Amino acid sequence: MAKALNGKKVAVLMTDGVEQVEYTEPRKFLEEHGAQVTLVSPKAKGEQVQGFNHLEPAQKFEVELDVRDARPAEFDALVLPGGVANPDQLRLSMEAITFIKEFAREDKPIAAICHGPWTLIDADLAKGKRITSWPSLKLDLRNAGAEWTDEQVVVDGKLVTSRKPDDLPAFNQAILRELGGSRAGERA
Repeated sequence: MAKALNGKKVAVLMTDGVEQVEYTEPRKFLEEHGAQVTLVSPKAKGEQVQGFNHLEPAQKFEVELDVRDARPAEFDALVLPGGVANPDQLRLSMEAITFIKEFAREDKPIAAICHGPWTLIDADLAKGKRITSWPSLKLDLRNAGAEWTDEQVVVDGKLVTSRKPDDLPAFNQAILRELGGSRAGERA
């Protein structure tokens, strides 16, 4: 039986401090639906990214592709997990911000959860967009010209945003729809 996302390739851009579940759950969901998922980072291929469960160190994940070697043309979508330190560090990486900008330029889906939307400010993608995030980003996103709202998941064009790990089921379903799949359990 064909899976809804067979042939689709998704990049997950992250570094140390990522909220582990915001990486592992979307990756698992996307792979279960047939997508090929690649962990992209400002770190070199083979290095480790330190995940966190809130403030506690958790698992480490191997970088599969250095962002300097990554090309948005090779992917169908981008996922930006949260965690406080992860997007904060990504914002300081010109290569990471350029990678995000190029996804927008190519009109491909970008999905950001929790603190992940922080990077959208530096990529100049927040202005004029309806966005949700972890509540502490509300003022930053509004100051960047976004219309911030407190909803489980918000889709504005090709941009998908969610607030927190509790929203992962809705976040995952929204990514699935943006990639052309149907809701899990429905026929494609």
